[in-house]
Amino acid sequence: MRHARVRSAKAYMMTAAVLLILNFALPRWMPGDAFLILSGEDQSIAVSFSEQQRQHYLAYYGLDRPLAHQFFQYVSGLARGDLGRSYHYREPVVDVILSRLPWTLFVGSAAFVLSIGFGIALGSISAWRRGETVDRVLYFVLVASGQIPGFLSGLLLLMLFAVTLGWFPLSGAATPFREWSGAAGRYLDILHHAALPVLTLALARTGNTYMLVRSSLASVLTRDYVITARAKGLRSRRVRYVHALRNALLPLITRAALQLGGLLGGAVLVENVFAYPGLGLLLQDAVLYRDYPLLQGILLFMSAAVLLANFAADRLYVRLDPRITMDRTTGPLVPGTTAAGKEGTYE
Repeated sequence: MRHARVRSAKAYMMTAAVLLILNFALPRWMPGDAFLILSGEDQSIAVSFSEQQRQHYLAYYGLDRPLAHQFFQYVSGLARGDLGRSYHYREPVVDVILSRLPWTLFVGSAAFVLSIGFGIALGSISAWRRGETVDRVLYFVLVASGQIPGFLSGLLLLMLFAVTLGWFPLSGAATPFREWSGAAGRYLDILHHAALPVLTLALARTGNTYMLVRSSLASVLTRDYVITARAKGLRSRRVRYVHALRNALLPLITRAALQLGGLLGGAVLVENVFAYPGLGLLLQDAVLYRDYPLLQGILLFMSAAVLLANFAADRLYVRLDPRITMDRTTGPLVPGTTAAGKEGTYE
């Protein structure tokens, strides 16, 4: 048996270091700077600063110093839990991100649950009825929908359900200047505004989960233990859900962790389509105004979320499959693999 070692603690540390460097460098590779943009030289924003004022603010924020010094200041600030102060909003980056984070978490988590739930349900139906009409229809629809970019499907949903039918609002997260008599009305209004962004993100990710579950479950249904369970006369529902589906869902853990990163990336475009006040819309503002501390804070949060999701997936592997052992230095080991990379017994 060929063996594979999954992400180790050292690999996570190296990945985090590379992401930290890129997080610092990428904003500074963009042309211009925060005060050049605000000075109106791109002919899109009224003049706010003279060249003398611009040089003053560059010195004030330390942007005229060598990059090595700026990077040291950035890392030392992170060590203290300080992400800096936004140039545009004139507030601490942590406060700006926390003010928008709940909206992105709400939309992202709702889309994540829907995409995983629908993907498992529809993938199971296709696997159990492989080759039948329902399988072919589901396969075509979900694969086709998965190839449409999120921003394009969002525009189509916006034109159909918001503009043409008028069932949903065009933008925002809540109705402005409207007073509610109770909390229930406010929550319903928030759900009403979030419906299209959530549906857009879920449609873009359901196809991946569907394909993985369909393929994995179809393979598991041919295994000896499933055939034996059927031969023993166990109920069809028990065979499908207990013996087959439970074992087929293990590969979905990694996919779900990767999908979390995709949802955060997709939210950037979707929130801009629907003008939803989450991190995606905030990221657009940070790029437009060359707000380096804010850009660094948002990218750092997204990177950390993806790393933590993958780390949690490694640990869940061990919980869900007792054949997999956890080595302290190399992480989860597949059945029959030792830390030395040789075949061995598993606990």
